[in-house]
Amino acid sequence: MNQDYLDPKYAEGMPKMADASFAMDFLLTVKTGIRNYGFAITEASSPELKAVMERQLMEAIDLHEELSNLMMAKGWLYPYDPGKQVELDIKSVDMALAIGDMNLYPTDTDRLGTFATPNY
Repeated sequence: MNQDYLDPKYAEGMPKMADASFAMDFLLTVKTGIRNYGFAITEASSPELKAVMERQLMEAIDLHEELSNLMMAKGWLYPYDPGKQVELDIKSVDMALAIGDMNLYPTDTDRLGTFATPNY
């Protein structure tokens, strides 16, 4: 990974990686919601409340399926190929570690000449 993160040419591919990260976070949040609905339904005291939560649970399951299919189509998730999924996870971890090792506050932040700027 290039350490010159201020130069826009090194940001290529970042939107795709960010989208994959956001989608994975969303998928995990939906899974947590499904689990919580399952617990809540068993604790519901009224049939009306139970029916509402069951409908919401089914909608969350549908959302999980839709999001999983999108992620598989984009190549962000490989639930049926553990080898590929592990490879993708290792790549993600390596990227996160590389970003963590970056010098985010360099002493020299002068960017004159990097961008098309008028001469004053």
